[in-house]
Amino acid sequence: MRNLYHNKIAQWVVYVAFFAALAIIPVTVSDSFLLNQLSTYGVYGMLALSISLCWGFGGILNLGQGIAFGLGAYGMAMTMQMQSQTESNPIPPFMLNNSLDHLPMLWQPFQSTAFGLILAVAVPTLFCAVFGGIMFRARVSGPFFAIMTLAMLSAFYTIILDRQAYTGGVNGLTPPSAFQFAGVEIDPYSPTAYWVVFGFLMGATLVAKLITQSSFGLVAQAIREDSERVRFLGYSVAGYETVIYTISGLIAAIAGCCWVMLVQYVSPAQLDVGFSLSMVIWAAIGGRHSLLGSILGAFIIQGAQSYLGDTFLATWLLILGGFFIVVVRFLPNGLASLVETGLGLFERRNPTSSPAPDGGRHMPAE
Repeated sequence: MRNLYHNKIAQWVVYVAFFAALAIIPVTVSDSFLLNQLSTYGVYGMLALSISLCWGFGGILNLGQGIAFGLGAYGMAMTMQMQSQTESNPIPPFMLNNSLDHLPMLWQPFQSTAFGLILAVAVPTLFCAVFGGIMFRARVSGPFFAIMTLAMLSAFYTIILDRQAYTGGVNGLTPPSAFQFAGVEIDPYSPTAYWVVFGFLMGATLVAKLITQSSFGLVAQAIREDSERVRFLGYSVAGYETVIYTISGLIAAIAGCCWVMLVQYVSPAQLDVGFSLSMVIWAAIGGRHSLLGSILGAFIIQGAQSYLGDTFLATWLLILGGFFIVVVRFLPNGLASLVETGLGLFERRNPTSSPAPDGGRHMPAE
């Protein structure tokens, strides 16, 4: 028990050190473009975190996380677009180009910034709750659930692509002005934008960490290992799975809102199958059983793509695929397993440490 307690304390210390390092970035980085780029990495980190919570701890492989991310991003883009419209000219230019002479009912709620933000987060979260509830109550799980999420992702992608008059189609939405909230304009290249993303990333990580260490999280992890045994014990397996899937979707929706705030653009590419699969790769490489490892996996992969992608333009996907195969083959628990190996070596060299109650094995790095 003492080792278990020390392990949890050590994990929290690592988390505090990690976010303390992120907090000093705006102080040390003066390049506004680089600061914006690092902010987008925070968005990727939130997406990897959501996959880790859903797949690593809940055992739910979600290949359609782009649904929640994309819906949140479109909701934010619609809100920002309507902030740029006036009472005398309430119709966005792309609608006029598509022969619309009135503002569609779908867009009218986004004339209110507060209501638009609520919808941007609530709609994808509600979708996850309803879709997850239907699937899990029907006991659809494993690869079958993954295929269903992939099919739903493709359906949303097609709808948004085809409804050009309402969504901008392949061109997407490009709000002309930065996001404004409570009379304050948030410049996407400013430290303020970084702090917003940093705050959401830290808050989402804290909530996810507390969930995994709670009694609810322990039951969810037990369902991941053997759902039938947990069901026989009287727990509502479908209920636990739905809640985990919904919370994961909520985090992805918030990430979508932050994404549009930073880049002032959204298109069907955010609902592309390849992008959703990339989220799974980030979590797998970093370590899907580790929240922090998944975030670092997103940072590493996207950072490498930003600085090496142009150099190895023709072979980048091959390099990424090869790296993924190597990690899965030799580090099944991702790069985070290197930390567990290091802790094991440290304890073997420290004979004064008492043996763990499970025979010396360590908890997975969360």
